[in-house]
Amino acid sequence: MGKKEGKKAPKKKVPKELAVINADNCTGCEACLEVCPVDAIELRTLDGIAVKGNGQWCEIDLERCVGCVVCVHIPQKKTNPYELTVCPWDAIEMVPTEQVHEVVAQIGGPPGYIHDNWDRLVGTAHQLATLRVESM
Repeated sequence: MGKKEGKKAPKKKVPKELAVINADNCTGCEACLEVCPVDAIELRTLDGIAVKGNGQWCEIDLERCVGCVVCVHIPQKKTNPYELTVCPWDAIEMVPTEQVHEVVAQIGGPPGYIHDNWDRLVGTAHQLATLRVESM
C-alpha cells in the first residue's frame, strides 16, 4: 500500500495555518511536491494532459497538511538573512486555518474546477476552519 492509499490518520490537532496553492500561478513543476514531509501535495492534470506547465498544477490535501511551511520556504536559522523559497512562481501561501475555506474558494484552475470539486476543496477547508475555531 502506497503513502496516499488507505485511510488517512486523523490529526492530533488542527494546525494554525494551512498551505494553499494558487492553481492559476502554479506551473506543475512539482518542487513543492518533492519537499512535503507528509505527502500532502498532489499533481492535478487537465483532461489527462501531463506536460509540465501545460494543464497541470499542484494542490494541497488540506486534511494531510500539518502547516509546516516547508513547501513555501526551507526553514533556516533565525540569524540567516536569506530565505530559500521552494516555489519559483510564488504560488503557495500559508493561510490561517479559520480563513482557509475563503482562500480555497478562489484558488483558480480550469473553468468550473472549483465548482465541480466544491465539497472536496471548500467543504473540507470549511470543516477544518470550524474545528480550529472550536479548539481555540
